[in-house]
Amino acid sequence: MFQVGSVRTPAKAGMFQVPFKLGSLRVPASAGPISPSVKRLVSLDVLRGVTIAFMIMVNNTGGAGAWTQMRHAAWNGLTATDLVFPTFLFVVGASIVFSTQARLQRGDSRAKLAWHTVRRAVILFLLGIVVNGFPDFPLDHLRFYGVLQRIAICYLIVSLIYIWDRRVWTKVVLLALVLAGYWVLVRYVPVPGAGTPARDIPLLDKDQNIVAWLDRQLMPGHLYEEFGTHNARDPEGLLSDIPAVGTTLLGLLAGLWLLRPWLPLKVKALGLAAGAAACLASGYFWAHSFPLNKKMWTSSYVLVAAGWSLLLFAVLFFFLEHHDWSQKERRKGITWPFLVFGSNAIVAYMISELLASALDLIHFTTGGRKTSPIPYVYQHVFMHISDSGWRALAYSVAYTAICFIPVWILYKRKIFIKV
Repeated sequence: MFQVGSVRTPAKAGMFQVPFKLGSLRVPASAGPISPSVKRLVSLDVLRGVTIAFMIMVNNTGGAGAWTQMRHAAWNGLTATDLVFPTFLFVVGASIVFSTQARLQRGDSRAKLAWHTVRRAVILFLLGIVVNGFPDFPLDHLRFYGVLQRIAICYLIVSLIYIWDRRVWTKVVLLALVLAGYWVLVRYVPVPGAGTPARDIPLLDKDQNIVAWLDRQLMPGHLYEEFGTHNARDPEGLLSDIPAVGTTLLGLLAGLWLLRPWLPLKVKALGLAAGAAACLASGYFWAHSFPLNKKMWTSSYVLVAAGWSLLLFAVLFFFLEHHDWSQKERRKGITWPFLVFGSNAIVAYMISELLASALDLIHFTTGGRKTSPIPYVYQHVFMHISDSGWRALAYSVAYTAICFIPVWILYKRKIFIKV
C-alpha cells in the first residue's frame, strides 16, 4: 500500500530532490532538466506543514474549554479551525499542477497519469476507512465519509480534469458552475417531507436540508452526527463534495498562476494577494444571502476559506520564494518544523488519529478508578493550568509535538512515504 523512498539531499542544492508524493512536487535527480516553472516550492511545503500541524491541534483540543477559534463553528459562522481542512484541499489543488507538469515533462503519458491518480485516490479513501474504523471496525455503524475520503475524491476529480484539459478558462467556468450549481441545489431544491428552503423551512436548517437528507437515505447509521432518524448528518457528506471540488479548483488555479515562467516572483505574489482579496470580498458579500457554513461547505465558505488560504500562501511565497528566505530560515528552524510536517503530511495526520484511539485501548487503575493514558496525563499535568483556554492549548500543542517525533524521524532519515 505504501512506497518508501530514501534519498540524499545535495549540500548545495537549492531544493530537496526527492520522489513525487501526493500534495507536493518531488522530482528525482535522474529525471533530467525541467523548466524552472515546475521547481519545488518551499512555500507550498511550508503551507502544507502549517495546515497539518494546526489540523492535529484542533482535532485534539483537550476539552470544551478550548478557545472559540480552536473549535469549529456550531453551525453558521467561521472560526480559524474551519479554515484548516479547506486550506489542505487548496494545497492539494495547487500541487496537482506542479506534479502533473513534472511527470509530463519526464515523458509520462496521460493514461499513465490517470491510472496513477486513480490508484492513489483509492488508497487514500481506504486509509480514511482505517482511520474511522480503528480499532474495532464496527461494520454496522462504520463511517464511510471522512477527511481522507474527501481529499481522495477531490484529488481524483480535479487531477483527472487537469490531466485531460490544462486550459485555465475551462477551470474558471467549471468553478463558477460548481459554486452556482451547489447554491441552486441547496437554495431551491425542495427537501422531501419538509419543503423548499427559505420558504417552507429555514435556509440551511441543521436537520432539514437536501445535503443531510440525501446522506440519511444513502448511509443511515453510518454518519458522523447520529442524533436520530430525522436529524443525522455528516460534515463530509456526498453532496458537499461538490463545493469541496471548488476549493480544490481554486488551489489548482493558484498553481496555474505560479506555473507561468515569464512572470517575476513579485508579480506572482501580488497575483496571489489579489486573488485573496477577490475571494474574500465576493465570499463575504455572498454570505449575506448564503451563510458561511463549514459543515455544509457552502459556496460562500469556499470563497472565503480560499481567500484566507491565498493570503497566507501569498505571504509565504513572497518571503520564501521572492526573498529566498527558505535556506536561511530552514537553518534557523523557523520553517523547519513545518517542512517536516509537510514532507509526510498524510502520515502525520494518520498518526495523530490512530494514536489517540490506540491509547484509549490501554486501561489501568489508579486511586481506585479505571482510566487510560490520555485522561490520566491530562488530569495530572494539564489540570494544573488554571485557565481552561490555555490548558486546552497546552494539551493540543503537546499532543502535536508527540505526533511530530515519528515524522521527524522519517524526515531525518530522508524517508518520504508515498500514498
